[in-house]
Amino acid sequence: QVQLEESGGGLVQAGGSLRLSCVRSGRTSFSFVTMGWFRQAPGKEREFVAAMNRNGGSPYYADSVKGRFTISRDNVKNTVYLQMNTLKPEDTAVYYCASGLWGNVVAGTPAYWGQGTQVTVSS
Repeated sequence: QVQLEESGGGLVQAGGSLRLSCVRSGRTSFSFVTMGWFRQAPGKEREFVAAMNRNGGSPYYADSVKGRFTISRDNVKNTVYLQMNTLKPEDTAVYYCASGLWGNVVAGTPAYWGQGTQVTVSS
């Protein structure tokens, strides 16, 4: 069984920064899987935010966060991060960590999801 545990969410003013973390535990080695981040705002569908392949290369971002968010991973700590800068009120959402094969993660159908962490950006 694989578990994903997010942390780092909170309340921040517009223009501020937050860093989310997600620790993965389970049978399959962390270094073998793609990790990603999604978010779901109230009344909206869950949407893709960012993904990074197992080697730490080829970061892929949604257009709405390019240039502001950075995904990274530490294969020793089994952790993926999402550094969020220049936050906007429209970034307010529950942010979910995801794990699986690259194609599935980017398509929004990863093998595993975390429970989510709330990010609220005030104007």
